[in-house]
Amino acid sequence: MKQFIYYALMLFASWACTSINESQIEIEIDESVQADLKDGRVLLIFSTDSTSEPRFGISDNVNTNQVFGMDFENYEASKHILFDNESFGYPVENLKDLEEGFYYIQAFIQKHDTFKRADGHTVKLPMDQGEGRQWARAPKNIYSTPVKVEWKKGQKLSLTIDNSIPEVTQPEDTKYIKHIKFKSEKLTEFWGRDMFLGANVLLPEGYDENPNEYYPLMISHGHFPSDFSGFRTIPPDPNLAEDDYSARFGIYGYEKIQQQEAYDFYQKWISPDFQRFIIIEIQHANPYYDDSYAVNSANLGPYGDAITYELIPHIEEKFRGIGEGWSRFLYGGSTGGWEALAVQVFYPDEYNGCFAACPDPIDFRAYTSINLYEDQNAYYQEGEFRKTLRPSHRDYLGHISATVQDMNHKELAIGGTKSRSGDQFNIWQAVYSPAGEDGYPKPIWDKYSGEIDPQVASYWKENYDLRYIMEQDWDTLGPKLEGKVNIFCGDMDNYYLNNAVYLTEEFLEQTQNPYYAGTVAYGDRAEHCWNGDPTLPNYISRLRYNTLYLEEIGERLKDTAPANFNQYNWTLTKN
Repeated sequence: MKQFIYYALMLFASWACTSINESQIEIEIDESVQADLKDGRVLLIFSTDSTSEPRFGISDNVNTNQVFGMDFENYEASKHILFDNESFGYPVENLKDLEEGFYYIQAFIQKHDTFKRADGHTVKLPMDQGEGRQWARAPKNIYSTPVKVEWKKGQKLSLTIDNSIPEVTQPEDTKYIKHIKFKSEKLTEFWGRDMFLGANVLLPEGYDENPNEYYPLMISHGHFPSDFSGFRTIPPDPNLAEDDYSARFGIYGYEKIQQQEAYDFYQKWISPDFQRFIIIEIQHANPYYDDSYAVNSANLGPYGDAITYELIPHIEEKFRGIGEGWSRFLYGGSTGGWEALAVQVFYPDEYNGCFAACPDPIDFRAYTSINLYEDQNAYYQEGEFRKTLRPSHRDYLGHISATVQDMNHKELAIGGTKSRSGDQFNIWQAVYSPAGEDGYPKPIWDKYSGEIDPQVASYWKENYDLRYIMEQDWDTLGPKLEGKVNIFCGDMDNYYLNNAVYLTEEFLEQTQNPYYAGTVAYGDRAEHCWNGDPTLPNYISRLRYNTLYLEEIGERLKDTAPANFNQYNWTLTKN
C-alpha cells in the first residue's frame, strides 16, 4: 500500500511539474479581420528588438528571431485559437525550451486558399496577392501588434490579432516602362481558377516615332519585380544620406550608387548610338514562391509553356517584338541564372542565347553542399563514429553562417511539412518533385531529419538536372544549343553554387559534334552573385545586367539574324 501511494505521489508530482511548465497561449481574432479566414498557418514570433516588428526578423543567420508555427483549418468566426505547445520552432525547436526573459511577441496568420487542380488534387496554399508571395508582407494576412512580455515557464498569454496588411499599390505606366497583366489559359486550367502572369516592359528610345520598327527581346529572369528595376530618368536624389550602409557589400552610400547607375543606364538608353531592343522582367509569383522557375512542374503547373507560348508572344505582338527565336535572349542571376539556362535547354529553338550568372544548382551532384545521388542525409556528413553538419552559407573567406539544417528547419517552422514556407529549399522541392498522394510536393528529404528519398532524387535527375539532361540528349540538343550557353559564377559563391558549375563545365568542355562553343567563367574570391565582369566589383556589375552582355549578343545576331536586320541599331523594319 505504501508503495502504491509512493508511485501515485510521484505520478502526481510529474503531472504537476508538466502542468506548471506548460504554457497556454490564446490567440483572439478581432471581428474586423475575420473576413475570408478559413484555413491557414499561425506563427508565434519572439524578438528582443524593439525597433522592428518580429515578423520581419526571421532569417538564416545567428541574429534571427524565434518562430513557432502551426496549421489550422475550418476556422469558426469569433472563436479563439489555442496555440499548440508542441508546434515546431526555429531555432529553438520546442516552446518549453525557450529561455525565460523579456521578449516582443507577435502572432501572425498566413491565410490559405483552396485550389481544385486539374490533376484531381485539392490543396490549400497561400495565394500571391500582388506582392510577390512574401508572407510577412502579403495583403490580407493578419497579425497582432507586438507586445513586450516577461516570458516565464508555464506562461499564460492572450494575443489579439487585429491588423490586416493592405493591398499593394501598383506602379503607373510611363513613356518607357509599361506594365502587363495577362491571364494565362494554361495556368488557369491547371489551378482551377483565373491565374495571371505579368511583366514590366522597357521600351526603346524612338518606339513611338518609328511604328514600322520591330525589336529583339531581352528576357531578364529573377525574383518577383514589383516595377522595372535599375532605370531612372532623373539624377540621384541630392538629399540622400551619405551614411546609409550596405551590410552585404560593406560600403556606405550604396543607395546613391544604385540611383546613379540607374540614371546612367537611362542616358545610354536614349543615346543615338545605343542599340534598340525591348527588355522584360517577368512576374510569375505563385502559391509556392515569388517566381515559378519558368519551367513546367507537376506541382506548379505549365509555367514554362505559359511564359514561352502565351506571355512572350503577347508582349511581342503588343509592343512590336520581332517574335522569332533568333531575336530572343535570356539572362539573370541566382534563381534567374538557373531559369535562363533551363529555359534555353527546355526551349532551345525559341531563344538564341542565355547568360546564366551564379545559377541555382544546375547539377544535383552538387545541390549546394549535397550530392543527391550518393548522400543518404542532406544535413550531415556521416562517418562511423561522428557526423558533421553540412554548410549552406559562407563568406568569401569560407566562414560559415548557416547550415543546410538551419535553413530547412526555418522553413519547417514557417511553412510546415507541405512546402508552404515560400523559401528557397521549399520552392526547389515544389518545382522539381512529383506530386505526392496528398497533392503536395513529394519531399526530397525528411524536413526534420534530412534523410534523402532516392526515388524522388531520381525523378529530379531525369526532369530537372540541367547538366544531366544536356549530357543525355546532346545528340539532339547540342546542335540547338551551340553558341548559346554562357555561365558565370564566383568561386566563393555564398551558397556553394560554383560546385555545380564546375561539374557542368567539365561536361561542356568535352562536348563534340558540336562543341558547345559558349563560355564558362569564374570570379576570383567572388561571392554570390558574380555575373561575368572581372573588371568591376560585384556591387556595381550586378546593377548592369541589362548592358553587360550586349557585345556577345551583338556577335550572335551577326551570325544568326536575317539580312534585313539592321545590325547598327538592332531593328527590323516591316512595311
